Amino acid sequence: MVLADMGADVVKVEDPKLGDYLRALPPGKGGMSGRFLAVNRGKRSIALDLKDSAARATFLELVTKADVVVESFRPGVMAKLGLDYDTLAANNPKIIVCSISGFGQTGPYADRAGHDLGYIALAGVLAMTGGVAGGAPAMPGVQIADLAGGALWVRRRSSARSSAVSARARARTSTSR
Repeated sequence: MVLADMGADVVKVEDPKLGDYLRALPPGKGGMSGRFLAVNRGKRSIALDLKDSAARATFLELVTKADVVVESFRPGVMAKLGLDYDTLAANNPKIIVCSISGFGQTGPYADRAGHDLGYIALAGVLAMTGGVAGGAPAMPGVQIADLAGGALWVRRRSSARSSAVSARARARTSTSR
């Protein structure tokens, strides 16, 4: 979302069987969730089963034109799919790979799947969401941990990131004249 807001051409790769479950969560209109639209604005998407060799070839073709691949699998999944850094770099030597996992690349929870509801439950925030007294907590209207974590990362990296983005923008502007 932030990269698209900054002008990047973001292509989101989705599972062809399930896609992004957020599309179906209410409230929505015409089969499209407001939540989905809010966090995916400015992105294009493609459905690829990365376990399929033809789909992997399509993904690798996308990599040849990309500056950055951001992946959010558990540690080791990209390697199991045959899409580790060395494979991506063989297709695009300038590629930058950013691996984001729910609980980091190492440590006791590294192999656990990470989801926003799980993070806010572990932090105790889910219990404060105003569900029915004595009942289950209510699901928040936004992805609290994902957005807050992203905001903290952007804040922490903003000066270096802004400089890098500005330098790239200046370089593209100067070469396009």
